[in-house]
This record gives sequence, structure tokens and C-alpha cells, in this order.
Amino acid sequence: MNRFFVDIDGRDIGTDIEITGGDVNHIKNVLRLKIGEEILVSDGRGRDYTCRISRIDPDKVVCNIEDISDNFAELPVKVTLFQGYPKSDKMDLIVQKMVELGVCRIVPVFTSRTIVKLDQKKATKKTERYRTIAESAAKQSGRGIVPEITEPVSFAKALNMASELDMNIIPYEEAEGIEESRQIIANVRGKRSLGIFIGPEGGFAREEVEEAVAAGAECITLGHRILRTETAGLAVMAIIMFQAE
Repeated sequence: MNRFFVDIDGRDIGTDIEITGGDVNHIKNVLRLKIGEEILVSDGRGRDYTCRISRIDPDKVVCNIEDISDNFAELPVKVTLFQGYPKSDKMDLIVQKMVELGVCRIVPVFTSRTIVKLDQKKATKKTERYRTIAESAAKQSGRGIVPEITEPVSFAKALNMASELDMNIIPYEEAEGIEESRQIIANVRGKRSLGIFIGPEGGFAREEVEEAVAAGAECITLGHRILRTETAGLAVMAIIMFQAE
């Protein structure tokens, strides 16, 4: 069933939901849905509304609510990805797949080894693109929320944001001790929030890893292979998904 997100904003919506914005064109001209067809609308806060299209106007689609249910697609731990800003279009893939795996927030981070240079205008434009990708991935994967994508931040700012979380981990290619890493990952169970730090191409500088550990992050190994920046976060998130559930 096709899924759409509508900001209910806590108001009493009665028996109808109105879909506006870009989804109107998608419903009419891409999916070519008709009056009487069934769709799923999420309020972005974990509640799903099974609806039937009752009217299609030029600027909105009106739907009758037939059933309301809780969405159970969200992980019990809210995961924030602090992603070292990668080159090219790798961030598109990272956003898409991390949203599918259950991340709640993605924070692009400029580190000492980040190659990409962005002015404010370009950074804002790219962030808007990532938010569009996140919404599309959330619809496809049946998420109950659209994960937040922030503007890029410095490594120092990322550490400050991470200090508000229950737990933080930072995979590092020079880390050792797979059993210790397994235990650290096992400790995720029962936590309410978790931060994952992933370096850009070339990884984190040793000084950055030391700074993160000094701030409370736990350093782990992902094994004997060196993973690309677009692979490392997915590997960690897949492990977290199974551990948390």
C-alpha cells in the first residue's frame, strides 16, 4: 500500500486527512491513484491511518480515515548517525540505506580528513536533497517517522550533540578486541539513544578518535577488513537493528 506523511501536529483531524504539497502530483500523475483507492498516511509520530481517497483537487487530496493503528517499525533505541562528509554522491546512498535500517537522525560532519568543501548555499541545497531522499526511503520501508537530516556540523559540534545521548560508539580501523566490541554492542539493548560516528574517506584522524573516547564514546572494531565510509555505517546499523530488537 502506498504510504504518505502528513504533519498532524497534534490536532483533532476528525474523519478526513488532507494531503498537500509534492505528494499531490505524485498521487495524481505518477501513481495515478483514483477516488476510492486505499492508501496509508502516517503522522510522522508513530501512528498510521488507513484511508480511502474521497476527493482529488488541484492542490490537495482528501482521504476518509477508515482505521487508525500504531506503527511498530521504529527501533526501541533512537540512533543518530554522525557521518563524516563523503565525496561525490555517496551521501545519497548512506541516507537512503540508513533510513531503511532504522536511524532516527543523520548529522553530516566535517572532519580533518573531509575532502568536500561547501559554502552555506550549497550545504543547504544538499541538505534539502538528503531530506527528500530520507522521506522517500521512510515511505518505502514503512517507517513511522521521517528521520531528521541536519545541516553539516564541525566535529566539535558533533561531539557536543553526542554528549546528550545515552551511548556513543566509534568504529576505528586500528581498534582491537572483537569480543570487547561484541560486548559494547550488546550494551545497546535497553538504551534510549545511541550515536554512531563514521569517518569520511581515509577515516578519522587518531586525534579525533582520542577526542571522542575522552568525551565518552566507546571505540569498536568491525573486524579485519577495511570498510568504505558508505559501508561502515550500514554494517554497524544492521548489527544494532538486530541487537536492539
